[in-house]
Amino acid sequence: MKVAIASDHGGIHIRAEIKKLMEELGIDYEDFGCECETSVDYPDYALPVAEKVANGEFDRAILICGTGVGMSISANKVKGIRCALVHDVYTAKLTRKHNDSNILAMGERVIGPGLAREIAKVWLTTEFEGGRHERRIGKITEYEEKH
Repeated sequence: MKVAIASDHGGIHIRAEIKKLMEELGIDYEDFGCECETSVDYPDYALPVAEKVANGEFDRAILICGTGVGMSISANKVKGIRCALVHDVYTAKLTRKHNDSNILAMGERVIGPGLAREIAKVWLTTEFEGGRHERRIGKITEYEEKH
């Protein structure tokens, strides 16, 4: 699995923790920034990363900002992206099993680094169940194709 990761200024500390986690898990990743604590615009990071997932350059991505909301809204504008904003382990597991989410968004101002690591680990290691969930994902894809 190849994972892209990015944050705006509001997510740089948790991004560093998630990169350590992926190294520990032996997951291949590429970091797309940002490298500053001064204000930057989250769409400048979310949209290019989401496009890389949508076009198959990366299998999944993790995006972090202050709340995760801006990153998730931006990423979900890209056709083929199912970005889940997650702040608990249970949702992280189910969004992979049931929704086949391909991008995880988190908020550094909402959760701490320990919980962020747990969420990311569960999200990275949980597989899509398929079955009845495939039909539902198919309906989303069909809608995207029409619009």
